[in-house]
Amino acid sequence: MSKIIKWRDVKSERKGWLDKRTVLVGGCFEIFHFGHFKFLQQAKKQGNFLIVSLESDRFIQEKKNKNPIHNQIERAEILAAMEFVDVVILLPYFKSDSDYFTMVFQIKPKVIAVTENDDQINKKKTQAAVVNGKVITVTNLISGFSSSKILKQTL
Repeated sequence: MSKIIKWRDVKSERKGWLDKRTVLVGGCFEIFHFGHFKFLQQAKKQGNFLIVSLESDRFIQEKKNKNPIHNQIERAEILAAMEFVDVVILLPYFKSDSDYFTMVFQIKPKVIAVTENDDQINKKKTQAAVVNGKVITVTNLISGFSSSKILKQTL
């Protein structure tokens, strides 16, 4: 199994992780930084198979109102190079909450890992409950580390 897979291939690839204690995380991981590293490292400790659902370039443009520095493939390669990341799923542009519910239902994670103050926590708890999983806060927000802040400091 390749570490980087397309969303359309999840059904055929998931047999490689259904028997494992899977941990699902999601995000853009644009301008990868120390906060991202610690988050992924701590997420992996909640299970034995870490899946990163990686948002599309269009998501960054439309939901974050900025152009990505690295395209989705470049971001996926950075994530896949980490030994504690087992799979990176290239997400298409999801238009609704139901798309994310479908994703969780397809992946069937035992854990959805989040950082403190995740603004989607209630939705993620509902999603996790559908597949008998749970949501675990694995890191606090690490002060000073955000892709936007790093970008502003370099300009």
